[in-house]
Amino acid sequence: MKRILLRSGKSPFDAVPTAAYLHRDVMATNVGNLLFSDSAHKLLSTPGTTVTSNGIASDPSAANAARINDEFDVFVVPLANAFRIPFHASLDRLSALVEQLTIPVVVLGVGAQAGTDGDFTALAPMEASVRRFAAAVLDRSSSIGVRGEQTADYLAGLGVRDVSVIGCPSMFLHGTEFPTPRDAGPFDAATRIALNLSPDALPVGDVAGVAAHALERHPELMYFAQGSDDAERLFWGDTSLQSGVADPFPRHLSHPLWRRGQVTVPLDVRTWLEALRTYDFAYGTRIHGNVAALLAGTPAVVLAHDSRTLELCRYFELPHRMLDTFPAETPAESLYAEADFGPMVKNHQERFTRLARFLTVHGLDNAYDHGDGGVAFETRLAAVDLPPSVRLWDGSDDGDLRYRISRLRERQQGLSSTQASLGTAQATLRSQLTAARAKNTELAERLSALEKRLAATERKQRSLERTLERTLPRRVRRLLRRVRRRVVATVRRGRGTAALP
Repeated sequence: MKRILLRSGKSPFDAVPTAAYLHRDVMATNVGNLLFSDSAHKLLSTPGTTVTSNGIASDPSAANAARINDEFDVFVVPLANAFRIPFHASLDRLSALVEQLTIPVVVLGVGAQAGTDGDFTALAPMEASVRRFAAAVLDRSSSIGVRGEQTADYLAGLGVRDVSVIGCPSMFLHGTEFPTPRDAGPFDAATRIALNLSPDALPVGDVAGVAAHALERHPELMYFAQGSDDAERLFWGDTSLQSGVADPFPRHLSHPLWRRGQVTVPLDVRTWLEALRTYDFAYGTRIHGNVAALLAGTPAVVLAHDSRTLELCRYFELPHRMLDTFPAETPAESLYAEADFGPMVKNHQERFTRLARFLTVHGLDNAYDHGDGGVAFETRLAAVDLPPSVRLWDGSDDGDLRYRISRLRERQQGLSSTQASLGTAQATLRSQLTAARAKNTELAERLSALEKRLAATERKQRSLERTLERTLPRRVRRLLRRVRRRVVATVRRGRGTAALP
């Protein structure tokens, strides 16, 4: 029995209640993380193997590393855009864990994040950490699986050449087959649009305008948000309406999409795809939001805004447009009419074969070539009662009111404790400052006394020199002056500020 440890927020079979899900941040800030980890879980679920989720947070302690070495045969690490500045500390923790492992470590689909021009200069502060991670993995693996050619080029620039371009596991949720997108039908006010947007695309294009124009043309539009901050806001609400906070990007309850209840955050892949199957067309800047739609058979187009989205679009031949040149008022029907889904579907088998070969080289079977094609996985998953996607809380008791009150109390207690600690620290700093000022006064007095003694010594020295010049023979006086000049010159060369006394 091969025991696989999988880096993922949770097992696909864990039905985590909404409050606990958000409390623990199971999605690790973005539900798209679950799409590629669930796909990897299904892909690796073969007869004779067990797949265990270890959670997203990396515990680099010696005890945890020893436990992993003892209980598992291989550590599989699906990653997204891990080579990015905000992930720097997390990457170091993951490297510290991997460096202590004695079992194979297999990385699936890691990517580097930069602009669409592929300029990775901004990643310079973490180059040493990326090299460290690559070295740790390659000591336990023959190559690193990367998302696309841009990431491969980035690593090659750092001297890391043992890489295999395999894309992202999310696209292989259905294994060797990829569904041909349904016909979206005629576009009108009743067309059901699934929109996805990311706030980090704001500097690149008018994503707020995209949302406004889409809602104007398609009143039934649903905004599929993916961030944990969006889920928290749906669950807790905010005071933007009362405080007058307004933002054209849909991230506050004051936005029309939120006021109309047309925002949702899925918590599990199965419920996400089930919802997307009921929509006619999807588009936006979220790569996994569009991949999820395509996996559900819904036509989708990506608005690529950085290297991580662009390289996956190119590798998987996903229909896409560049956000920086995309007019916000572009109708959804134009995007759909221009999209060619043929290459994406036609060449999927070839890309799967490449992934399967990578797994085989690393000693891993896959459910499609060595199992039942994921049938047992899907049967087990269908029996799990997963929580619904998060929708806007109306203020009534939805079963989590007690949690909200308890959590607010904990936060208040935490703030009170922090405030008390800060008060203690402030008092300590005041005491240290008072002591430092007293010490400074004492040192200033001692310095003043030393300066007076130095001045007196210099006066005595000049008096002695004048006396010697009057009493010593002429030849000795000339010799002394010559020695004095040399000493002064030496001091000036050493300090640059010497002057005659």
